[in-house]
Amino acid sequence: MDVLDAGETLEDEVKCLRDNRNKYDFFYLHIKKTDSYGEDGNFDGKVHVIEESDKFLPQIRKIGFDVIAVSGDHSTPALLKSHSWHPVPTLLWSPACRPDDVTSFGERPCNHGGLGIFPALDLIPMMLAHAGRLKKYGA
Repeated sequence: MDVLDAGETLEDEVKCLRDNRNKYDFFYLHIKKTDSYGEDGNFDGKVHVIEESDKFLPQIRKIGFDVIAVSGDHSTPALLKSHSWHPVPTLLWSPACRPDDVTSFGERPCNHGGLGIFPALDLIPMMLAHAGRLKKYGA
């Protein structure tokens, strides 16, 4: 994996995705402040960064990725000011996804979504499958 100079802002990071879309098969967009605000116990700051990130999802969709996953590498509740053992909410989008009845994104709604609770190691294989990049599943 190459580490690209993606700039300092979310807008810069989305521009980097757009500018490099045809050069790579996989991108990892890391939004560090959700983690650091959680570690600082700054609930309002964490909410603000998440809400700002949400605003860029339509632009990211327009870039034309086969699959988009929104998740975290670990849970960092502001209440605990630390990484924790809690499941991490995950959104998986692709034309091949089966819809579920969940209409919001967060810890509680994702517990009831179509993905359920699963080991994080399964996320990349699910992404590859939804992109049609795996050999035929089953017999």
